[in-house]
Amino acid sequence: MNVELRQVHDSDLPVFYRQMNDPEALHMAAFTPEEPADRDAFDAHWAKIRSSDAVVRTVLADGDVVGSAAVYGVPGEREVTYWVDRAYWGKGIATAALRALVTEVPERPLYARAASDNAGSLRVLEKCGFRTVATASGYASARGAEIEETVLLLEG
Repeated sequence: MNVELRQVHDSDLPVFYRQMNDPEALHMAAFTPEEPADRDAFDAHWAKIRSSDAVVRTVLADGDVVGSAAVYGVPGEREVTYWVDRAYWGKGIATAALRALVTEVPERPLYARAASDNAGSLRVLEKCGFRTVATASGYASARGAEIEETVLLLEG
């Protein structure tokens, strides 16, 4: 599959909204909005990040919108985040998208966080050069509980 990143278009948002309301994907991601089905909150969130200094991209696989990827936060503490439609899991798309994103955004360090039981996401991050630096505990809205999360770092 050919994986590319591009600027987010307004027409991508309904796709992102649908993806972010997949119960299995929400459970795996764990750290999600409290009410993912709240369309007004979703729209407000996307308006805010698209008008910020975040680098926000749509992930395309063979021309189809399959997710999003971003770098956000203050310099020295910037984090990566990504979301790929569950129908495309296990195909190397998240890894290719994240590699493209960290190439586009050369500043370092970059951080990432993932639920410690999200083996797929941890593999993606490790393949892209991130290494585990800590674990923490946080409230995961999608699971309604405190869970362990892994904190990763990409340097140089």
